[in-house]
Amino acid sequence: MSKETFSFQAEVSKLLDIVAHSLYSQKEIFLRELISNASDACDKLRYEALTNPALTEGSAPYQITLRADKKAKTLTVTDNGIGMNRQDLVETLGTIARSGTQAFMEAMAAARGDAKKKRGDVDLIGQFGVGFYSAFMVAERIEVTTRRAGDDKAWLWISDGRGEFTVEEAARDGHGTDVVVFLKKDDKEYLEPMRIRTIVKTYSDHIGLPVVLAGDGKDLADETLNTASAIWTRQKKDISDDDYMEFYHHVSHMFDDPWLKLHNRVEGVQSYTSLLYVPSSRPFDLFHPERKSQLKLYVKRVYITDNCDELLPGYFRFVRGIVDSEDLPLNISREMLQHNPQLQRIRKALTKRLFTDLAKKAEGAAEEYATFWENFGAVLKEGLYEDLEHREQLFELARFRSTGADGLSSLKDYIGRMKEGQDAIYYITGEDAHQVAQSPQLEGFKAKGIEVLLLTDPVDEFWVPSVGEYEGKAFKSATRGNVDLSAVKDTDAKEKDDSEKKTDTPDIAPLIARFKLALGDAVKDVRASERLTDSPVCLVADEGDLDIHLERILKQHKQLSQATPRVMEINPKHALIGKLAERALTAGGQDSILDDAAMLLLDQARIVEGESLADPLAFSRRMAKVMEKGLAAG
Repeated sequence: MSKETFSFQAEVSKLLDIVAHSLYSQKEIFLRELISNASDACDKLRYEALTNPALTEGSAPYQITLRADKKAKTLTVTDNGIGMNRQDLVETLGTIARSGTQAFMEAMAAARGDAKKKRGDVDLIGQFGVGFYSAFMVAERIEVTTRRAGDDKAWLWISDGRGEFTVEEAARDGHGTDVVVFLKKDDKEYLEPMRIRTIVKTYSDHIGLPVVLAGDGKDLADETLNTASAIWTRQKKDISDDDYMEFYHHVSHMFDDPWLKLHNRVEGVQSYTSLLYVPSSRPFDLFHPERKSQLKLYVKRVYITDNCDELLPGYFRFVRGIVDSEDLPLNISREMLQHNPQLQRIRKALTKRLFTDLAKKAEGAAEEYATFWENFGAVLKEGLYEDLEHREQLFELARFRSTGADGLSSLKDYIGRMKEGQDAIYYITGEDAHQVAQSPQLEGFKAKGIEVLLLTDPVDEFWVPSVGEYEGKAFKSATRGNVDLSAVKDTDAKEKDDSEKKTDTPDIAPLIARFKLALGDAVKDVRASERLTDSPVCLVADEGDLDIHLERILKQHKQLSQATPRVMEINPKHALIGKLAERALTAGGQDSILDDAAMLLLDQARIVEGESLADPLAFSRRMAKVMEKGLAAG
């Protein structure tokens, strides 16, 4: 087959320029990434060979070999792992973070605009799976020769990282991959044996197979540079913090520092070792629809699978690490994992351990835990409607923003602050906590000192109705029309006598009737409001209708085509409503001022809710008309 030329995925050229020139503060990390990829390739072949031994017949023991050629100015990383075929090359080395390139670019821009994010660039490349391309920091070009185990053909991939790559047939003895990095003039330090030894010892000592620096056949013999034993098999006292850190980078493909580490060895009826990490930053694929686990499963140090969904519930998918079982059959298939009772027992134990350690953090390190919750709280809340068995533990971990406290609070804290006569947990949903806290619908709650939870994650629309209540207190939306606050004792507001109240409140029945006629089907109803104190109007959902924010989400995802008319509540104590009520009492027949006012107030309520106007031109004309009459009257 002749040489084929391909263009990189859209925007990859720009991304490669970032990678090559400014992404890492330490260029040496490129070698860590290439060694890590080589290790993964060997793990994958070891697994495939369990059911197809012919793949490795006559093969040498698994090994990663580094060759430095000062004359050619090349550093080569060789493995005898599973290798790649033509399709693998095009798909794996032709795209960067397949579905995440655009998100990566946006995140890079955000990080660069944040002066406080010291390691933003480094963190981001780890989150988006572009480690191989870090080699372009030091490379004029890269050549990858590879042959997939079980295939007869080998393939050569070449690119200078400037927008295109070529693929053609090649020759290679046996399966595996050679990554040849043609070093730039200023980066020849990575050909020095001492420099290579230091990098491997610093970043790749945990790799569970030998990383060998090839000798020159004369003065220098082959030299194994790493300990070459799986880190989780060592005694904890023999593992340094740096060892744990670098293994986290290897197993997670992220570049942040782990926030929490759990290394545990269980022996007895069932024996296994687990080494789990909770990241300190949010991975880019956290909300991917597939919701894949990121735990690797080993059996007796033999790799089985990268994404073992059976080891933890889906709402713990942000956890990285490995589990190595002594009891599972070595030839277990991925299909058998789902129904294996031993794996279910491991899952139960790991889940319990995570709940215990997270609860300790929540109790003893509140500020750290708040950052963790900002990163992963939306994922954990999925368990509130999925996992009835652990709902109580999840509620203990859950934290919320509210109108009654700075920072995050637990539901127990909320209940402890409830007002006398309050029998429900009130909440409001939206996209931004600050914005929803200013909603007119909360004015009556604020006036009575009633705290309202500010729920801003899309998942909140699903777990709240599913759960229904917490410790006997029902969850009630502040945006629904059936809210009755009369039973809550108002300890902060000044008491007014009945006569004063009657004097201050005009008869608005004629105005309500007039507004209903003017608005027609645009609203479901017009009612006097008990929740408004400062704003003239607001929109609320009627009992049984979709919550306003949920309806907006469904419309955005094209799962709802027709909006439900809302109830418009008007504030009898507002000066504008009072003036309009007086006009409604005296007006007879048609009154365009009242009709225009009804439409303008409806549009105003929509704007406050963050909705687009149905007819902006009509809104503009009415506004101009009302202003003109107001100026004429003045």
